[in-house]
Amino acid sequence: MTLNILTIILLVTVVISMMAFNNKSMMDKMMFIPYDCKHNSNYIRVFSHVLIHGDYGHLLFNMISLYYLGNSLLNFPGGLVWEFGPLGGQLHFLILYVLGGLFATLIPFGRNQDNPNYRSLGASGAVSAVIFAAIIWEPSMKLNLMFIPIDIPAYIFGPLYLLYEFYQDKRGNTGIAHDAHIGGAIFGVIYVLIINIDKGTQFINYIF
Repeated sequence: MTLNILTIILLVTVVISMMAFNNKSMMDKMMFIPYDCKHNSNYIRVFSHVLIHGDYGHLLFNMISLYYLGNSLLNFPGGLVWEFGPLGGQLHFLILYVLGGLFATLIPFGRNQDNPNYRSLGASGAVSAVIFAAIIWEPSMKLNLMFIPIDIPAYIFGPLYLLYEFYQDKRGNTGIAHDAHIGGAIFGVIYVLIINIDKGTQFINYIF
């Protein structure tokens, strides 16, 4: 595994998550709690929650998704490193990941800022930003879910994933922050369009 910004994010997240598994106080201090952010100005939570996970399955799923889609977006031919150079490509990836995780908290914050019982954690929102940035960047690549090992073109996978997230969010009571996934996905698309608007045009042309 090459040491780059993606590897560093993976290693830091795995280490901190594993530390928090055995330290309830640490877990509680790093969770995203909109009520605490608003009423106690404890805004560090909008970033710290990305570094912790509920259990090993949660951590594993997010890190595998981040590794494969992040590697595709960052290093594969035509990716960020090829487009912007090693330093520029990794800087864009870091901005995408960090701001994607931040953007993913906006909808949950708006909904739960006065709800003292709401808590969430995990890198899913930031990972969702990376996934959708990769989809817009390279719509022809093939994606699949671990429990459905069938290759699906990215330009089809993306809309299906969003429809599922919208459905689950409207359904409610799933124990999963689907609105954070949606927020992260939206940011991933926006960020690609900001740094390379041609990717949006190419995506539309590819579909039609």
